[in-house]
Amino acid sequence: MSQSGWSKWLVVACLWVAFALNYIDRQAAFSIFPVLQKELGFSNSQLGLVGGLFIWLYALCMPVAGYIADRIRRDLLIVAAMVMWSITVLGTALCHSPSPFLAWRAATGITEALYYPAAVGLLAALHPGPTRSRALGIHQSAQMIGVVGGGWFGGWAGDHIGWRQGFGVLFLIGVAYAAFLLFVFRAWPAERDEPAKTERLPNRLPRSPVFWALLLVYGWFCAIQWIVYAWLPDHLYERFGYSLTASGYNATVFIQFTCLAGVVLGAWLADHLVKRIPAGRLYLTGIGFFLSAPCAYLMFSVSTIWEFRFFALTFGLLSGLNVGNGIAAAYDVVYDKNYSFAGGVYNMAGGASAAAIPVIRHDLGDVAGSTQGEDRLRGRVVCHSGRAFHREQNGFMARARGRQVARCRRSWRRRWRRCRRRHRQGRRHRRFRHRHRRCHRRF
Repeated sequence: MSQSGWSKWLVVACLWVAFALNYIDRQAAFSIFPVLQKELGFSNSQLGLVGGLFIWLYALCMPVAGYIADRIRRDLLIVAAMVMWSITVLGTALCHSPSPFLAWRAATGITEALYYPAAVGLLAALHPGPTRSRALGIHQSAQMIGVVGGGWFGGWAGDHIGWRQGFGVLFLIGVAYAAFLLFVFRAWPAERDEPAKTERLPNRLPRSPVFWALLLVYGWFCAIQWIVYAWLPDHLYERFGYSLTASGYNATVFIQFTCLAGVVLGAWLADHLVKRIPAGRLYLTGIGFFLSAPCAYLMFSVSTIWEFRFFALTFGLLSGLNVGNGIAAAYDVVYDKNYSFAGGVYNMAGGASAAAIPVIRHDLGDVAGSTQGEDRLRGRVVCHSGRAFHREQNGFMARARGRQVARCRRSWRRRWRRCRRRHRQGRRHRRFRHRHRRCHRRF
């Protein structure tokens, strides 16, 4: 397969399905909690470990997975990761007690962590120009489809065919799709993505303050998302007296669909904006986060359902700007040989903050009450988002301006020396000297 335009987007489409299956496999377990309590004897604390073990191991293994993906072929690692996490899903279906189930669940977090850094690194390498935001944004949109599909499939399997048989179906689908991906990647040129074995790959992440500012932004953004997704249905149930069905519907539909629209719109806008403004992706990421944080606060503060829906739609649209451009903006300031490692560290920041936010929320609630604690947390989020936005735009633009000035000076020196040689041959070249003296005054 050649690296033409259509083949690059074919890879995006194939990895979109793989990422959706990644989320379906992890989300299906959350829909069968009543069945796990009835058949396997899970306690409430053990049910909490189903999500806690997964998210912590998933986040902590991200940098290691990215380090590995930068040193071997990313396409083969993607296929291997799909096979391994499908085996762990089958292992959970064969369990008859909580302890083995939790062990297989932890293995699922480790094996699924191998996929994301390799996938985003491969897409960033294939789309280095003004199509990067669209490629990564389309890939990221599979997360939303996978969350909805995994929740639905887990509940449907528990009601109709049995959760064990449902997990077996997920195993078969995962292995079959891994074989299909191997067939797609088989004819791909091996040198396109494989670093030289003798080449020392430098780690330049600590040298980029913009990247670390983006980590701070993404970590706080995931903290906001966790607060919204975890406690918004309960808030609607208590504030407006809705049923559980109506609360879940209003808490998810308005945000998820507008977030999907924001991802597509923001990625398209960033790819066109970056042609004129080098820091275009950084600007859109900072604007999306800086404005979405107040909307998240206002969703919990309004007194009517129509005001809530307005701010929910706004929050979803603005958060889509961050989701669609965050990782693409990070790759603008990262060395290309460290794409997967950077993606792993970036995603670890979001996973770690999402796992830690329930503890932070609990501590704030003990000190100043539940509502005041959430308000204090969101105020800090807004403050840090503004600081991070100014740091990322100022740092990137200063470096870009410095490179532009250096290029102009080198170009002026070359032309000035050429004009001086010509000037020695005759006075007719004097106009070139004066012209370049005027150029020199600008710097």
